[in-house]
Amino acid sequence: PLQGHVGFDSLPDQLVNKCVNLGFDMNILCVGETGIGKSTLMDCLFKANFDDTVHSHKSPGVEISEHIYNLKEGNVKLRLAIVDSVGYGDQINKENSFKPLVDYADEQFENYLQEELKIKRDLVTFHDSRIHVCLYFLVPTGHSIRSLDLVTMKALDKKCNIIPIIAKSDTVSKSELDTFKANIMEELRANDVEIYTFPTDDETVADVNKEMNEMMPFAVVGSREDVKVGEITVRGREYPWGVVEIENEQHCDFVKLREMLIRTNMEDLREVTHRKHYELYRRGKLKQMGITDDGAHPVSLQETYEQKRAEHLEELQRIENEMRQNFVNKVREKDLELKRNEKELAAKYEGLRKENNEEKKRLDEDRKKLEDDLAAIKKKKVPTATLR
Repeated sequence: PLQGHVGFDSLPDQLVNKCVNLGFDMNILCVGETGIGKSTLMDCLFKANFDDTVHSHKSPGVEISEHIYNLKEGNVKLRLAIVDSVGYGDQINKENSFKPLVDYADEQFENYLQEELKIKRDLVTFHDSRIHVCLYFLVPTGHSIRSLDLVTMKALDKKCNIIPIIAKSDTVSKSELDTFKANIMEELRANDVEIYTFPTDDETVADVNKEMNEMMPFAVVGSREDVKVGEITVRGREYPWGVVEIENEQHCDFVKLREMLIRTNMEDLREVTHRKHYELYRRGKLKQMGITDDGAHPVSLQETYEQKRAEHLEELQRIENEMRQNFVNKVREKDLELKRNEKELAAKYEGLRKENNEEKKRLDEDRKKLEDDLAAIKKKKVPTATLR
């Protein structure tokens, strides 16, 4: 036991100060149809006015649009990246709509892995662009989830933390919304789609996270307008029959989503991304490289490098031999073609020469005949002149 104060009880404070000075990264992927309210909800979540570019429904394919914002609340700095799936679900053929999203997530994992494998690396200041959470916006049909949504979430559930939300939930009744929520969770379980669950291992947030897990998916409403309700101004949507307040928990689950996403579990989302999703990608990549750490004889990085180098050199030699053989074959084919052309030219020349000789012979014969005829005519003219 210690006999006096040492000072390592200040380690948590040191860690907090270090993290605050470095700032934090948070990357949110928003997946949903054009016009479903992705940008509006982001503005509401962070109480800011982010990029409000209006996208067309006529996009030929799904494009990834990334915007980075440097936010500061108190003395805490947050580098927020909002990644939008522009044109998602707008095409007639939606078969590969999820592919650009998966490719983008893999690309961010690959960037981090390449930085990690560098000899001189700096992961502390490296911009971590890995997707920490995917907010999947579901169309409020009120009945069941669409097959496109199931396929896309299944493709993404090993790449990022998925939180499904029902957008524009004020367009369906309360009873329809409860049925829709139950149907969504049942279909996700039936199709083995793994969504993010709020952690319950921390006693300080276990109860509230457990309660929120049972309320998934969240039914939200977004709005950029301030509406007056009595003497109070609130953020909401005004209709002829009344006002939907986005921060009123009796109207929608927006407050619950913000509480769970930002105020309670943001760090867990970042941790799960690194510990689970990135680790799964990293293991797969290292196995492709032949690096293993299981079995009686694990392969070291040096052995793997030498093996890959030998395979690479062997492949280069094979390609070189193949190219050389192709070159020799092409030269041989060209030589044969030239010889064939030469023979054709010689034959053509010989034919023309024969034709020329025959033509010359014919012309000589015609000339001789003309000379003979001319001589005969002259002979006939001489006696006539004598008689006169």
